[in-house]
Amino acid sequence: MRILFTVNPGTSIFQAMVPLAWALRTAGHEVRFASRPAFAEEITRAGLTAVPAGRDFDLGRILDWTGTNPFEDVRPGLPAPWDIIDTPGEVPWDVAVEKYERYVEEVEKPENFPLIGGLVEFARSWRPDLVIWEPLSCAGAIAAKACGAAHARILWGLDVFGVAREHFLRLMAEQPAQARRDPLGEWLGGYARKYGSEFTEDMVCGHFTIDQFPVSLQLEAAGLHYERMQYIPYNGPSTVPSWLWKKPERPRIALTLGITATDIFDGYTLDTQDVLDSLADLDIEVVATIADTEKAKLRHVPANARLLPFVPLHVLAPTCDAVIHHAGPGTLATVSRYGVPQIAVPYSFDEPRFADLLQDTGAAVRIPDGAVSGRAIREQVVRLLEDPSFADGAQRLRQEIERLPTPNEMVPRLEELTAVHRPSDEPRAVGV
Repeated sequence: MRILFTVNPGTSIFQAMVPLAWALRTAGHEVRFASRPAFAEEITRAGLTAVPAGRDFDLGRILDWTGTNPFEDVRPGLPAPWDIIDTPGEVPWDVAVEKYERYVEEVEKPENFPLIGGLVEFARSWRPDLVIWEPLSCAGAIAAKACGAAHARILWGLDVFGVAREHFLRLMAEQPAQARRDPLGEWLGGYARKYGSEFTEDMVCGHFTIDQFPVSLQLEAAGLHYERMQYIPYNGPSTVPSWLWKKPERPRIALTLGITATDIFDGYTLDTQDVLDSLADLDIEVVATIADTEKAKLRHVPANARLLPFVPLHVLAPTCDAVIHHAGPGTLATVSRYGVPQIAVPYSFDEPRFADLLQDTGAAVRIPDGAVSGRAIREQVVRLLEDPSFADGAQRLRQEIERLPTPNEMVPRLEELTAVHRPSDEPRAVGV
């Protein structure tokens, strides 16, 4: 088969897709990874074949200019589209429509418009059998529709997109026909008609969804088809430092707050100095992956702390007794895979919901945003080290993850589903 992956530039999102791409490649399938031109080097560094499509576009710069963050609403009373999942029975129809109007105008259009034309051109030329796209690159769904390929979403976090869409469609069905509006469907439908077809709901959530999280760590839309597989960590090119070759002499606690906080946002939302100081008198080793920009803000480094800009988490996590993190999907999934107790201090998007689900498994504690302090984190570190129930919960979560198929084991299933959803094996139309 020919498989085309599509991703909008974003290192953490791309890294979550790499293991499946390599599983398909080593199974003998042809794999291409399409994104905007400036992201091609990131793709090729992972040993994959890049397709520079469309043109480059700095969404972050535009968001700074407009004062808008796609994951947080700046207008009181109008939450982001996925917030409908919190109170689905209380959202008025006009508010739900306005949410999706904003989502299309401020996220979908600027993220995907620069990619669509070039991506469709490539897809019609190369003619993939299957297109796999992540939730922020629905250009992949448009290209699949244009060339007649099967297509699937691959999730890198909670399926807030699919669940919100499910609630929106329910709300729309309750309205009189003349009042029904679907901003997302209208926008996608315009591209479907441009390339010779009509809008169908699979353009929003794929023919099926590849989910890299176990049931206990996921939200589901009842009407969608999910195929679960294990999350396999990929942290990019990395090496194992010599101090990680041997078992630590004291309990090791990792502190990692991800790359999004400094790459997209204005920095960490907790006081790193306060956290390090609060742990300084404990007989532990603290390994903190701190961005250089944040490290420069520190006044001093406690004797029991080792600060690094980067260390591969899939190498560090198995050596730890606990990990303090922001509940980012990749971080949370990696630590969970190795059965390590966790302390979650979430700050944006799906992280608070992820942290709640993680806490419910018994593998972690969540510190609410307003209660985060060095003292609170210290108390929870001591608690995790002294209470064996967290280690037990972490092992149960690890076992749940290990029961899921690996990306290699997922390949035959993807072959089957492609055959089901691809319109036919006959030559597909490539023109309008």
